[in-house]
Amino acid sequence: MRRIFCVGRNYAAHAREFGNDERDPPFFFTKPADAVVDSGADIPYPPLTANLHHEIELVVAIGKASFRIPRTEALAHVWGYGVGVDLTRRDLQDQAKKAARPWDWSKAFDCSAPCGPLVPAARSGHPDRGRIWLAVNGD
Repeated sequence: MRRIFCVGRNYAAHAREFGNDERDPPFFFTKPADAVVDSGADIPYPPLTANLHHEIELVVAIGKASFRIPRTEALAHVWGYGVGVDLTRRDLQDQAKKAARPWDWSKAFDCSAPCGPLVPAARSGHPDRGRIWLAVNGD
């Protein structure tokens, strides 16, 4: 794995929760490859935060190098799919936003991208709809 590209504001209800217009286009940010940790691993509470948030995410593993490919060819570059969690030090993110600074520090930290097993698209196909959910402490 070389990079983790993440999509922000891609879920309308979450955009509204933060006072954003759901019609605004999504944006992208990255996490370092060493942020990934296998599901079920112990994840220490990260330093410098008192407000750790979690969001369930669909993980799309790209298997072919690509750049500016046509939308019609995009799925040919997908190796497989999985489910992950995006951890955010929300208090650090809020501080960065208020100062008009990048908020990498709030997203890109050790163990901030737990990920379950990846399933090859050759076995699962390419989903066009579905539902994923996250239970925390049984809730």
